[in-house]
Amino acid sequence: MDREVFNSLTPHLDINELLLFAANVINDILRDNVIGFYLTGSLTYNDFVPGRSDIDLLVVVKNPLSKEDINQVEQFHLDVERCYPQWAERIEYSYLPHAQLKNILPPKTPRPYIGGGKFYAEAPYGNEWIINQFFLYKYGIALIGPDFKTLAAQVNINDVRKASIKDLFTEWAPKINDPEWLENSHYQSYLVLNLCRILYTIICGDAASKTISAKWVQAEYPEWAGLVKIAMDWKYDIKMDQKEKAIEFLWFTINKVKNRELL
Repeated sequence: MDREVFNSLTPHLDINELLLFAANVINDILRDNVIGFYLTGSLTYNDFVPGRSDIDLLVVVKNPLSKEDINQVEQFHLDVERCYPQWAERIEYSYLPHAQLKNILPPKTPRPYIGGGKFYAEAPYGNEWIINQFFLYKYGIALIGPDFKTLAAQVNINDVRKASIKDLFTEWAPKINDPEWLENSHYQSYLVLNLCRILYTIICGDAASKTISAKWVQAEYPEWAGLVKIAMDWKYDIKMDQKEKAIEFLWFTINKVKNRELL
């Protein structure tokens, strides 16, 4: 791998070093099975906040990982967290067989995934599948292999809107009855900013970063500007004590969206 190329991938030198390390190890482990390795998420569209954001990565493979591959990949993730402890529990990877990219709806076959510092040999896809594919196609950066646009078709924005509605009602609405989950400051911020993105996507008919979506909500619904600012300012070393207000905002979003379910 060309160190000079990786040094200029993002404005964050430690992340560039992590990405180079990851690309080299994944290439060594999976070899000819690797089609592409992609950086996605906030780092690719200038929405990354070091104190709050995660590093999002996707490995596209020719064939599903073998048991031996999975064991090596799991060890690799432990090594990454040991070598880069500042990003421990803040890196997300999916290992996706190329054939699954033809799916508009979330694939039924689970894939190896790591998130929150935990490795899952078989993790199901959710409604975020379509949303993630939209952003990956538009902004994804190839660390290994070809431009992602050569591997998949562009996702229609109306499919993203429909997926956002499903995500609201299947992923986020149940959090109203999960008080333990909502005690977590990180999750409070994550919920509020995701609700901003859902509102923006459904009402504006476009998909944007969390920052753009949050600023739009502040301007469009000023009664929520204070909560949104707290969520945007949150970092891992800050306590966010807005559980009740976050639940109110969730109800507000549900009421705004419920009449648009049949887009």
